[in-house]
Amino acid sequence: MINNPSVDMLIDKLGGDEAPASRYCLCVVAAKRARQILEHHMAQGPNPNEYLKEISVACREIADGKIKYTKD
Repeated sequence: MINNPSVDMLIDKLGGDEAPASRYCLCVVAAKRARQILEHHMAQGPNPNEYLKEISVACREIADGKIKYTKD
């Protein structure tokens, strides 16, 4: 379970006034970004100094406003 940042805050950051995000949307966006991060780390090789999990990095990026989604 994600405690920091909270799920409600992530949903608010991901969605906008025009198209609010759902929990499902948050899950899909975070999972896709986590897979991208994992692929990038696998290509570089293991780094023993990094401890954060990919999903945590993805959620922090969403909280910082670096990740947005568009509805197709």
